[in-house]
Amino acid sequence: MKVDVPEGLESNRALGPDWAAWLDRLPGRAADVLAEWELERDGEPMHGFCSLVLPVRTPAGERCVLKITFDGDDESEFEALMLQRAGGEAMVRLLRADPARRALLLERVHTRDLSGVGDAEACEVVAGLYGRIHRPAPPQLRTVTSYVERWVAPLAALPRGAPVPHRMVEQTLALARDLVADPASTGVTVHGDLHHHNVLAADREPWLVIDPKPMSGDPHYEPAPMLWNCWDRVVASGDVRGAVRRRFHTLVDDAALDEERARDWVVVRMVINAHWTIEDAERAGSPLDEEQRDWITRCVTIAKAVQD
Repeated sequence: MKVDVPEGLESNRALGPDWAAWLDRLPGRAADVLAEWELERDGEPMHGFCSLVLPVRTPAGERCVLKITFDGDDESEFEALMLQRAGGEAMVRLLRADPARRALLLERVHTRDLSGVGDAEACEVVAGLYGRIHRPAPPQLRTVTSYVERWVAPLAALPRGAPVPHRMVEQTLALARDLVADPASTGVTVHGDLHHHNVLAADREPWLVIDPKPMSGDPHYEPAPMLWNCWDRVVASGDVRGAVRRRFHTLVDDAALDEERARDWVVVRMVINAHWTIEDAERAGSPLDEEQRDWITRCVTIAKAVQD
């Protein structure tokens, strides 16, 4: 059973040899799982940034999707575990899994996501989902603090001429140090990447969460992706600062989060994101291009907006 990799996913070969090797394995891996699980193709292939998604039917005729995710990093390693523990509560239901091959059989939901609803409604929906998906973290999960400690370490060497304000870099180093040392920064299973495009419309519930990057962390770590996604709406509002702050306060207020703690995590995450882009350019041996500069500006803008 031949499986073609969508062009958008195939373009990730440019990201390095690990991606190229996985993309080489992907058609055979997908065909093997389809055959072993006796799944019948039922639509055109889809994809996310790091996964192939195939609409399928089971031998009993149940409409599902087969998802196979990039296995070159640890972000999705425990996706099946989080979905299994959720048992369909607020999240897409897991039907079968092969974690070694990063293969998941999931209930089929709609392709409509929260980018199609108003900003306030999207934030209200996500805020309502936080408490339903946050459960005590199993011991297998890596901690948010272990990642953050590693991510912020290179910030200390960032030159003053970098396109991130030096005071914000110093603030991030101090905040990260305090958050990493705080026991409350771990212990809860967090999604890690919960935003408009990772909440899909469904039949058994209005909205269901997909694509977790599970870690043992702090619920206050979650809001940042909802601030940087669907950025065209923020710009179109004519009041970037106000639009960011409205998103932030809707998420915090509706989810009953601590405002100061959520703000601290947003600042840390945005500065880390900006620094990753600087590192990408350095590795490529090229100056920052326009897209990279725009992204860094967005990161700094968000970090400032939640504090003003």
